[in-house]
Amino acid sequence: MPGIEADYLVIGAGAMGMAFVDTLLTETDATVVLVDSNLQPGGHWNWVYPFVRLHQPSAYYGVNSEAFDNEDAIDRAGSNEGFFELATGNEVCAYYDRVMRHRLLPTGRLSYFPMARYLGDNTFRTLGGETHTVTVRRRVVDATYLLTEVQSMRSAPFEVGDGVDVVTPNDLPRRARDHDHFTIVGGGKTGMDCCLWLMRNGVAPAQLRWVRPRDAWLMNRAYIQPGQQFAKQIRGTINSRLAAITEAADLDDLFARLEADQNLLRLDPTVRPTMYHCAIVSLGELAELRRIDDVVRLGHIDRVDEGRVTLRGGEIDAPPRSLYVDCTTPGLPRPPSVPVFADRHLTLQSVRGCQQVFSAAFIAHVETAYDDDAIRNELCEPIPHPDAPVDWLRILAADNRAQLRWLQDPELMDWLQSARLNVLRDVIPPIPDKPRIREKAIGALTAVLAKTNERLDALMAAAR
Repeated sequence: MPGIEADYLVIGAGAMGMAFVDTLLTETDATVVLVDSNLQPGGHWNWVYPFVRLHQPSAYYGVNSEAFDNEDAIDRAGSNEGFFELATGNEVCAYYDRVMRHRLLPTGRLSYFPMARYLGDNTFRTLGGETHTVTVRRRVVDATYLLTEVQSMRSAPFEVGDGVDVVTPNDLPRRARDHDHFTIVGGGKTGMDCCLWLMRNGVAPAQLRWVRPRDAWLMNRAYIQPGQQFAKQIRGTINSRLAAITEAADLDDLFARLEADQNLLRLDPTVRPTMYHCAIVSLGELAELRRIDDVVRLGHIDRVDEGRVTLRGGEIDAPPRSLYVDCTTPGLPRPPSVPVFADRHLTLQSVRGCQQVFSAAFIAHVETAYDDDAIRNELCEPIPHPDAPVDWLRILAADNRAQLRWLQDPELMDWLQSARLNVLRDVIPPIPDKPRIREKAIGALTAVLAKTNERLDALMAAAR
């Protein structure tokens, strides 16, 4: 049983594991053993459907030290026209492979073991059957706590009768030619992607049925853009959001105001959303999706037979030879929060709402820049992923609390200003170095955030 020594043992080379290791190797001289079950880095990106793209700009994804190819390019056509490029799934996988081969491994301080199974107790087994135990000098890092499951990793969660075709989105391009009707099962981002892909390839909206157990509030991609050319517009959007929070009488009034300013969007203006998963769309994508009229809102599917679909809320006729596309995985996992730093263990979680890769890089920086776990945990309060609309308020309040803590540390603010993965790097201007001006700027921002949180807390309390 060969032994290995390292400062850190990191379990999982997905998006969060890669962002953590990149910052750790960049900012320290630490040695790392990285163990992963996949054949190459990138986690769930190795299993995604072929037409998937990032739903946020490439400029905010990946690792801090390495940009995507063409991430500064503006799309000139399609539903993302006018906005920064969204990398494809193949580009994301190629990016992580490049980061591993040309950035991380050349440091000489990373030992990377793909296709390996972690057995617990600092021990793992390689594909060839060799077992290794790692002597860890500092911490064991769990980069799998927020493991994302995609459709191709499991079977459909409903019964399927004889003669019915059910596929994952991965198989949709291969099987689509055999059908002239499609039933998209699931109202989340994957379901939206499948609808949009089919319509882009000539499938008429009348050939689509969309089973949406829940409708969702969606984020507007126009307001999640990097660069100074968008900064003024986004600051205006933030101001309108703050005004909506201040003036809203209750949750329904707040969401009405946020929708009026296009801070949040929904597929059907007549249906009140009961879901919020941080999904992002453009107005062009929204217009396309609204062309689909056959929307089923009878809950989750229990069984599909030829000519009949049984759902939690009733039964409906099924179009003949429809291809069912299973888009039902929940996407963002929602395990209970645990302390990020706990003795000799570290558990990667989101410390900014729905910003996993930024959070992993931030946690790595906090690990290197501070020497007290109490302070580290104060700076890295986990923010569970959202599910219901009220979670939009909960996450914003948690983000504001985190920002209030971070504002007190000038060096930490400097790091945030330089971090490629920080979505607010172009929105919050650098705080001046002159003490009086700095104190005044921090005081003003602190007052705004504190006042906003008071109102958010009141709105959430009234909704309970």
